[in-house]
Amino acid sequence: MNAQMMQMPLLVSSIMTHAARYHGDTEIVSQTVEGAVHRYTYAEASRRTQALANVLARLDIGPGDRVGTLAWNGFRHLELYYAVSGIGAVVHTLNPRLFSEQIAWIVNHARDTVVFFDLSFLSLVEAVAPQCPSVRHWIVMTDKAHMPADSSGKFLCYEDLMSAEPQHYDWPDLPETMASGLCYTSGTTGNPKGVLYSHRSTVLHALACIQPDVMNLSARDVVLPAVPMFHVNAWGLPYSALMVGAKLVLPGPNLDGASLHRLCDDEGVTLSAGVPTVWLGFRQHLQKIQSKPSTLKRVLVGGSACPPSLMQAFDDEYGVSILHLWGMTELSPVGTVNTLKLKHQDLPDAQRHDLLAKQGRPPFGIELKIVNDAGESLPTDGQAAGDLLVRGHWVLDRYYESDHSPLREGWFPTGDVANIDADGYLLITDRSKDIIKSGGEWISSIELENIAMSHPAIAEAAAIGVRHPKWDERPLIVAVKKPGADATREDILAHYAGKIAKWSVPDDVVFVDELPHTATGKLSKLQLRQKLSEYRLPDSR
Repeated sequence: MNAQMMQMPLLVSSIMTHAARYHGDTEIVSQTVEGAVHRYTYAEASRRTQALANVLARLDIGPGDRVGTLAWNGFRHLELYYAVSGIGAVVHTLNPRLFSEQIAWIVNHARDTVVFFDLSFLSLVEAVAPQCPSVRHWIVMTDKAHMPADSSGKFLCYEDLMSAEPQHYDWPDLPETMASGLCYTSGTTGNPKGVLYSHRSTVLHALACIQPDVMNLSARDVVLPAVPMFHVNAWGLPYSALMVGAKLVLPGPNLDGASLHRLCDDEGVTLSAGVPTVWLGFRQHLQKIQSKPSTLKRVLVGGSACPPSLMQAFDDEYGVSILHLWGMTELSPVGTVNTLKLKHQDLPDAQRHDLLAKQGRPPFGIELKIVNDAGESLPTDGQAAGDLLVRGHWVLDRYYESDHSPLREGWFPTGDVANIDADGYLLITDRSKDIIKSGGEWISSIELENIAMSHPAIAEAAAIGVRHPKWDERPLIVAVKKPGADATREDILAHYAGKIAKWSVPDDVVFVDELPHTATGKLSKLQLRQKLSEYRLPDSR
């Protein structure tokens, strides 16, 4: 027997319509690349998004066409998120931190027909454009007054196009399984891979994210995504913030500690999100000026493991809760968020901190399991570690333009090594390619890094395996000291005493001025291994 309920498709356009109708006077604040602060309301954003839909139609962009963006977090980028998907086309966020050759490869692989870009990426576009024959138009996301002087005939002006169109568009009823967005993985090995999201997966992901035990978003929040909109759709915040009617603060290109602190305090930000390096810089700035954030309450940290020392510092010094988030481009990206259950509220501080250091538990819509090398499920006892597999309503089935599915009997292999406890809390112990294998035993690089970064003199650290003639591999710590701090190799190695088994203690410490990071802000151990390829441990030289 079929149910007798309305059949309304889950569409991205419906989020903007809802925001404008029920939160029309809520602000969107943007720090622009031109240097000004732009303010308007959800109602105004909705009208401009409809005008942009008419622009796209005028440019002969239709259902299924890929529309590229090279842009920071700003109001025009937000308009593109909704207008492109709303007409049935696919918004394709390009990562400007990649090399120009990589960007050209991605544009060509996606066969983008139009690319919108911020002024700050003009030189990048001039290098990439001749290599991208599928792109019919390159559109500068600015007004006439700021257009490049020599752009006549080469580029179109966003605001000129907008001013010529009516601010009314009837969003079509599309199949909810239709593609809405396209993001490419960072491609640390081989070419990047495209992940093609649907309207259904995007809306379900946003619905999951607003739940109290996930991001806990509401119309009383002021949300600042410090994670770029070109990095897995800013973890879904441009959708989930509008879904609940939260004030949205878009920081533009400036993600340094001073800029974020000023914007947070000026706009009354209550929740932000970003990779650990952003919050390390944020804290260093606050320490330098001896200040605290005035309104910030919660910070979502993902992309790589957040050092427990940083989590505790934010809690103790600022009263700000850092919530661990784990996910992947292939998961839209949220897989787990660490929020406590009722039974955990009265735990002793040490146990509570240990629990909060985990990556958290999945919301409804995501399932996790760990398996051994034979593919057999392992117990969820918080001890057994194995390969992490995931499935769910917003998880990839296959990569864009690929005939082969990576799934294993319906489950996506994440490439992470993890354990899961009886309450479903996930602990990523390593990436399978980063785990250090010494004398037949596994050593977690994440655990070694967390201990190193708990030393008061260390700002950032990485642990990698170095070849050893007897033990196959031994751990090496590569560390960056805090400004003005001093520490020796012996100081850091002594810091491990009593914290882990003696055979897991690193063999050596190398100090560097900075560590390499990927285009999405993650620590690049691939580059680090290449840089230290000639390094030999003291007892194996």
